[in-house]
Amino acid sequence: QRILRLAEMCRRLETEEEKVLPFYPSSLAEREQRDARRVLEETPNEPLAQAVQDYVGLERFWQRFNKAKLEEKALEQTRAVLANRNQHLRELLQQYLAGVTLSQKVLRDPQPL
Repeated sequence: QRILRLAEMCRRLETEEEKVLPFYPSSLAEREQRDARRVLEETPNEPLAQAVQDYVGLERFWQRFNKAKLEEKALEQTRAVLANRNQHLRELLQQYLAGVTLSQKVLRDPQPL
């Protein structure tokens, strides 16, 4: 019940784009997609494969989770780039203001340097 409530809360926070296209398109070719579907439909023989088969229903969850993590990493990188740019712009502004202050002092000084 808790997972369903959390999923419902998350659904309300999704953008329109995420509601329409919740996942990235597959990078597999059509033949590879068919092969993957066929393998998933087969009954597994090994115990580990049987245990994994019980959690196939969580595939969508993990797709969403991984998509959110990728977006989070992309936003972190974008933030770092913007922070560097902001710092550079602050330094340029300080240099400009220092130059303006210096030129105002020169203009006010009756004795030229």
